[in-house]
Formats: sequence, C-alpha cells, structure tokens
Amino acid sequence: MSTLTIRLPNDHHERLKALAASRGTSLNKLFEELTTKVLTEFDAETRFRLRAAKGDKARGLDILEKLDRAHSQRT
Repeated sequence: MSTLTIRLPNDHHERLKALAASRGTSLNKLFEELTTKVLTEFDAETRFRLRAAKGDKARGLDILEKLDRAHSQRT
C-alpha cells in the first residue's frame, strides 16, 4: 500500500473528517472508498467509449429510442 500526501483547504478537511465519522469509518478508509468509486466510474466510462467507437450509431440510437418508448409506457 502507498502513502499519499494531499493538500486540501481546511474546511474540506474538516467536512471530510465529519463525513467519515458519520459513516463510522476513518478518513483513510473514506478516501479508499471514494477513490475506488471514482476509478470504477472511470473504467466504466472508458469501456463504454471504446464500445461506442466500435458500434453502429444508427443501431445505438434505435435501441435508445426503443428503451425510451418502453420507459414512457410504464410511467
């Protein structure tokens, strides 16, 4: 495991400590959870962008239109 030093405004630091305390966890664990979430979202976005670059735009828009119609019928 690596050690990382970051600079934050004091108010951010205090708010993050309060958030960690409200979740019953340490500030280190909170940062681990937050970075895991950000990296997971980045990986998902990268996968979608790669798939979109290989895909058929017209087919993709057709699928989205079908999903939109199906969603509209349920509401």
